Amino acid sequence: MAGVIFRNVTKVFGKDVKAVNDVSFRVEDKEFMVLVGPSGCGKSTTLRMVAGLEEITSGEVYIGDVLVNDIPAKDRDIAMVFQNYALYPHMNVYENMAFGLRLRKYRKEEIDARVQEAAAILGISELLHRKPGELSGGQKQRVAVGRCIVRKPKVFLFDEPLSNLDAKMRVQMRAELSKLHDKLQTTMVYVTHDQVEAMTMGDRIVVMKDGLIQQIADPITLYDSPKNKFVAGFIGTPPMNFFDCAVEDPGSGILLDEGSFKVKVPEDKAQPMNAFAGRTVTLGIRPEDIYNKIYFSGSADNIVKAVAEVVEPMGSEICMYLNTGKNSFIIKTQSHDKTEVSQAVEAVFNMDKCHVFNKETEETIF
Repeated sequence: MAGVIFRNVTKVFGKDVKAVNDVSFRVEDKEFMVLVGPSGCGKSTTLRMVAGLEEITSGEVYIGDVLVNDIPAKDRDIAMVFQNYALYPHMNVYENMAFGLRLRKYRKEEIDARVQEAAAILGISELLHRKPGELSGGQKQRVAVGRCIVRKPKVFLFDEPLSNLDAKMRVQMRAELSKLHDKLQTTMVYVTHDQVEAMTMGDRIVVMKDGLIQQIADPITLYDSPKNKFVAGFIGTPPMNFFDCAVEDPGSGILLDEGSFKVKVPEDKAQPMNAFAGRTVTLGIRPEDIYNKIYFSGSADNIVKAVAEVVEPMGSEICMYLNTGKNSFIIKTQSHDKTEVSQAVEAVFNMDKCHVFNKETEETIF
């Protein structure tokens, strides 16, 4: 097995389009690393440079201790699963899984043993005689993964492999891929635009935007301690609420004035705010950290008066869109919340869970 190392890697398309800009990070041996970000952020290009499908403009990529910049894709000892499965329609499942091994002149007995082993791991042994046209999306995805497993590569690469599946199948395949990683103990690099996939699967996550790395951390650190406003807004469902607020210091504590409401910064978070007195900052707070006062049993400080615009029952919870008259925001509330559209709501902000960002740089203040 082997890790993957990026050292100041840049990919330029045309004369000046930097798809990936001076990226450096390490994927540890046996780690499940996820690259996540919006479309066009450079995550798939980064993966394709590891695979040898895109030429590196500058910088170095290592697989294990080997510099692979000039090594052909077929000699890098990696296996890649694509979004569209890339199965041969005229071959059955067994032949699809065996094809790469036959090209490499493996003995027939070795090929059969590897295919049967991979099929057993993935639970597709009974499908080996079928052709891709006779399979469901989830089954095709297992075959595509099986074709990689038989290779026993140093590194697995996944390029948005679940995008074509329905919601229920995506959840199932997420769990199966995580179990597969635990079983195989192989280095895996996984690309997705879906932050839920990233959070549920990755040992660590690389968040990218405009070809640049925004933050690398484990899922809980990304959620609790985002490095900047972009990461804070990208990680979490529904996304974090943001309010531009003036910083006031009346002498009794730091206040954030949104215009239609004021909330108080907790004392243990107030010290960094002294430098921003009289300036505008961005307050960030997640929907799950705002409560409907009617159903809240704790101390109801930092109350924000608003009106319900949209109420979305989700079964175990309700997502409610509220409006202060100046800003709209989302809260998560209990499934038994009876609030109706156009009804007044007193929302309790849990300021112990809030985040504040520099409005100019968008970097986290706390």
